[in-house]
Amino acid sequence: MDKPMSDFHFKFMCFLFKIRDCLFSRKKIIEEIRIKPKYKILDYGAGSGSYTIVAAEKLGGEGLVYALDIHPLSLEMITKKAAKKGIKNIKTILSDCKTGLNDNSLDIAFMHDIYHDLTEPNEILVELHRVLKPDGILSFNDHHIKGNKAVNELEKNGLFKLVRKSRKICLFAIVK
Repeated sequence: MDKPMSDFHFKFMCFLFKIRDCLFSRKKIIEEIRIKPKYKILDYGAGSGSYTIVAAEKLGGEGLVYALDIHPLSLEMITKKAAKKGIKNIKTILSDCKTGLNDNSLDIAFMHDIYHDLTEPNEILVELHRVLKPDGILSFNDHHIKGNKAVNELEKNGLFKLVRKSRKICLFAIVK
């Protein structure tokens, strides 16, 4: 399975994400997903927590965001950011694939800016399909994958189908 990047590489990536987030707010992307109160959300490959923090704020403490990452520094960083902002509706998961969550327990799963780094993306898609509710949504974006390749990649195994596409994200429903 995947291995965490070096601490130096991770910290450098987070520095670049900090610049990106200042220039291009993640709030606009989160708004496109149409999160509702009490939702349970998984941020798969949470990294620096850009999406995790914004989603948790959007939920306003009523729902829950799980931040999953393979890198321990990611989870430390997210925990510190959440504490600094007084956010209490984030739980962290250290894993390279399995979430440890119950079947059909999530309303939304984020797979943002991570797909290109995965060595076994199909295993992760199977896991996300398992934990999403029957009406759950997979929110996907990855600037490393151009054109319709992202849609083709996510639909090829028959687990997900595209329901909405914008300039920034693709939203997929699970196929039962």
